[in-house]
Amino acid sequence: MKPTNEAAITFLSRSANEGFARTTAACFAAQLDPTLEEINDIKTAVSEAVTNCIVHAYPDRLGKVSMRLRLFSDQLLEIQIKDWGVGIADVEQARAPLFTTGGEERSGMGFTIMESFMDGVKVRSTPGKGTTVTLRRRISIRLGGSV
Repeated sequence: MKPTNEAAITFLSRSANEGFARTTAACFAAQLDPTLEEINDIKTAVSEAVTNCIVHAYPDRLGKVSMRLRLFSDQLLEIQIKDWGVGIADVEQARAPLFTTGGEERSGMGFTIMESFMDGVKVRSTPGKGTTVTLRRRISIRLGGSV
């Protein structure tokens, strides 16, 4: 299926850029006329994915993070967040609630949160080469339009 619109950005794995990524995703998704709840869900999932890159992919250095946003004709939003960091040795273990490699200050709920706010979450990772997280959310069609 071919996207009806798409955008891509690349930024450093600085914590200040997490908010930038959240806002970018929300602005892009606004084309689909989402509800405030849908926007907040998208922002939360993007925040978790980007924070994973910052904390886990590059634990001792800065690195690149890319975010690719795509819209499809059936109200589907796809957001792909990619890093070229340390990668994940066991993706299933990393997706388990409360599992973390980020120390005791981390909750280990990132993937669980992403899964609860999105319709689909796909994780591909290669140790030493990085991780790609693909988030998908279908935005509801609102009847009646704006007033």
